[in-house]
Amino acid sequence: MNEDLNRPQGRYFEELTPGTLIRHRVTRTITEADNVFFTTLTMNPQPLHLDHEYAAGTEFGRPLVNSLLTLSLLVGLSVHELTLGTLIANLGLTDVVFPRPVFHGDTIHAESEVLEARASGSRPDAGIVTVEHRAMNQRGEVVARCKRMALMQRRGV
Repeated sequence: MNEDLNRPQGRYFEELTPGTLIRHRVTRTITEADNVFFTTLTMNPQPLHLDHEYAAGTEFGRPLVNSLLTLSLLVGLSVHELTLGTLIANLGLTDVVFPRPVFHGDTIHAESEVLEARASGSRPDAGIVTVEHRAMNQRGEVVARCKRMALMQRRGV
């Protein structure tokens, strides 16, 4: 059997050295339906996300995509090439910022940069990796950024 077929798609701890930059291939256009479903599913009644008339009277002139949807999409876009099958647990998100608004119809792409990596002191089969995820719209403008700490599998341990 081909050994590559049994290998997880994500990267092991040893493959995540500081300075590694991963430009994720999957992109996603956010629709109005995505925004309404996410916002109502999470019980957020904010009219800035749901009410076109209200949003028209704001500085944005139209509904904004819920920032937590943007954050969720940012992390999700990273999974295939970063953590699919190699993540043990997410340990936390910090430094979450949304420098530009996201609107219905924006297409989001992402990249992840490894900032730190260290072996776990309590788990010889794992390492702790800190990455900065960045989401950009179709114009290349950064719309979201966060740091994520993840407990990752070590290869062959």
